[in-house]
Amino acid sequence: MIVDRYEPVNLLELIPQLRLEMEPELAALDRLLDDDKLFLQIKADFSKRHPNSERLGRRSTPVEVILRMLIVRRLYDWSFEATERNVSDSLILRQFCRLYLEAAPDDTTLIRWAKLIGADTLEDLNERVVVLAFERKVTRGRKLRSDATVVETNICHPTDSGLLGDGVRVLGRLMGKAKEILGQSGEVFRNRSRSAKRLGRSIAEGTRRRGEEAKEASKAAYERLLGVARASLKQASKVQQMLRSEEAPLSGRLADELERFEGLLERVVEQTERRVLSGESVAASEKLVSLFEEHTSIIARGKASKKSEFGRKVWLSEVEGGIITGYRILEGNPSDEKQLLPTLEDHLRLFGGPPRLVAADRGVYSSANEEAAREMGVKRVALPKKGAKDTQRQRHEQQGWFRRARRFRAGVEGRISVMKRRGYLGRCRDKGEEGFGRWVGWGVLTSNLHAIARAQAAR
Repeated sequence: MIVDRYEPVNLLELIPQLRLEMEPELAALDRLLDDDKLFLQIKADFSKRHPNSERLGRRSTPVEVILRMLIVRRLYDWSFEATERNVSDSLILRQFCRLYLEAAPDDTTLIRWAKLIGADTLEDLNERVVVLAFERKVTRGRKLRSDATVVETNICHPTDSGLLGDGVRVLGRLMGKAKEILGQSGEVFRNRSRSAKRLGRSIAEGTRRRGEEAKEASKAAYERLLGVARASLKQASKVQQMLRSEEAPLSGRLADELERFEGLLERVVEQTERRVLSGESVAASEKLVSLFEEHTSIIARGKASKKSEFGRKVWLSEVEGGIITGYRILEGNPSDEKQLLPTLEDHLRLFGGPPRLVAADRGVYSSANEEAAREMGVKRVALPKKGAKDTQRQRHEQQGWFRRARRFRAGVEGRISVMKRRGYLGRCRDKGEEGFGRWVGWGVLTSNLHAIARAQAAR
């Protein structure tokens, strides 16, 4: 049964001689999270767990406690286990999370509840927090700046041999489970992981050597590794058919999992043949870089320290006051030029009118974007032009307001840097595409809550 809250207890008054109190920012955040609309949106997702979750079953950990503990987790960049431990040990955090003298929920309980909150719900929550920032005069939405960043997925650096080895290993593990369910044995259940691992190590050692002989040896090892992968695929196909003939529910789920990884390994085999054996250049959009986070894209950033990143491109929109009004997780590595108009449309919907100023970097510039922004009511559009500029354009970009707008735009780089260092937009620790959406959503939401609390505590 879904429970809203525990009966309130003021822990800080129980031990007055300790003079315990929350720091100003945490106290401001505590008041901010009393907003009922935030609470009800989370409760609506929790109620979908089972048809009668709201009225039947044993009493759950209260929604209020879960919401606040998940905020604390991202605020301090803790793991679920560390969140359970630290909240349990701290009277201040117990009071903040409204846990009082009750037992802290186990880390696995937190994980289960967190997975029920959808990425769409977090977008709605962030829009509600933007409204709260407007109501508390933290922002007026008069100045808008945008930029993109890459949030990395939690994968190893991809190599063809590594991906083939992963595929063989996973299929071997799944076929081992099928062997137990079917109660059979034989060559069809053979696990080829050791062969794949040995060949992968041979390829890695060969890349350190130079010369034509080393290249030929590496190519031969790849051919043998591809043979191992194809043999595993044939076995997996036979085992899948055997599982489909069984009536047990576990058989169907295991067959679906086998089918999924078969398809992924087939993609890896195909791209390895094209890249290594045929010497073909495969486009980044066609490459699979992880069997476990298959939504991962290759993002070419052109930075000296990191030319390519493996993750997803995220477009952020920020207004004055340090509030992220919107974020979008983009497919692949699209042009920044296409992101301005959706950003302005979101701003119009949230604030009921256009910003006075919009600023972005030169990747967003186009004469069509400038014209469209002005038609939407933006008085000052600061988009530096790429390449050569005529005298009129130079004079336009040398105006005082344009130079001030460019300095204002640079602030979004600092915001992104802070969000990465604090872990809000650091390497994603949640799994799958849905988990990635939750990770970014919680990061943006926590950043906005912290910005509002900091502004209110400073008054």
